[in-house]
Amino acid sequence: MSDAVGQIRKEMARVLVGQHELVDGLMIALLCQGHVLVEGVPGLAKTTAVRTFARVLDLSFRRIQFTPDLLPADLLGTQVYEPAQSTFRLHRGPIFHHVILADEINRAPAKVQSALLEAMEERQVTLAGETLRLPEPFLVMATQNPVEQEGVYPLPEAQVDRFMLKLRVDYPSRDEEVEIVRSRTAPEEIQQPGAALSSAQILALRETVRALHVEPSLYDYAVALVARSRALASVALGGSPRASIYLIEAARARAYLEQRDFVLPEDVKQVAPSVLRHRLLLTYEAAAEGQTSDAIVRELLAAVPTP
Repeated sequence: MSDAVGQIRKEMARVLVGQHELVDGLMIALLCQGHVLVEGVPGLAKTTAVRTFARVLDLSFRRIQFTPDLLPADLLGTQVYEPAQSTFRLHRGPIFHHVILADEINRAPAKVQSALLEAMEERQVTLAGETLRLPEPFLVMATQNPVEQEGVYPLPEAQVDRFMLKLRVDYPSRDEEVEIVRSRTAPEEIQQPGAALSSAQILALRETVRALHVEPSLYDYAVALVARSRALASVALGGSPRASIYLIEAARARAYLEQRDFVLPEDVKQVAPSVLRHRLLLTYEAAAEGQTSDAIVRELLAAVPTP
């Protein structure tokens, strides 16, 4: 169990300096068949992280730059007429890869963002009346810039809820930034990572994670956290039952990363910010007062008794 996790982290570290929370978040999402929304300013190695992650797991990767003129067909594919055969041929879009980077997802209009809904939830795409399965494993990592507000479209609530985790990527520490500059400007080439796991091994690890023991009291704890989020006066829209499910699934995956075969309350607490922060819609008054979803999550964890 520890060998697989350690090998992935070792290979990722050949290219990526720091960003441990992002790497662990990607692993948790992959082990739970989830998807990740990453928020951070440009230049923090988000693209490098997910590209290296796909390479370490020997999975196909495609980066899609979301722009205002992007069409659903550019993402999913379309039928192309071939004059020589006088027939239409189904041309598959870039969505048919294992790992998808939806770069700056909020720069595309809602109709393009909505094209991802079926793919993320059902692991399939419907084109010209034909249902096509996506490869397994399948992971979408979407990024958005928290600073720029010009030319962006807010993500629909249905779209946001499809992401298991929302991770925030911050600036590296001073030592990490020195190492980043040194490695990127050194005369020798950066050593490329090798494949640590195969697709079949990833699917087997998912079964291992689902078998981890969860005490009944932790189910009650996860539901209590989400239910309280719906009762707060500062929250207009709280977490749905999907949030409760994701709390338990992510806690299981974290326990696995910590080399345990059972889940602790601390696992639920550690994953709660990433699972809940994008599912809490604050009231206008709370937002005007400067409250944040992360502060609300801390309030929830302090208010609900730990089992």
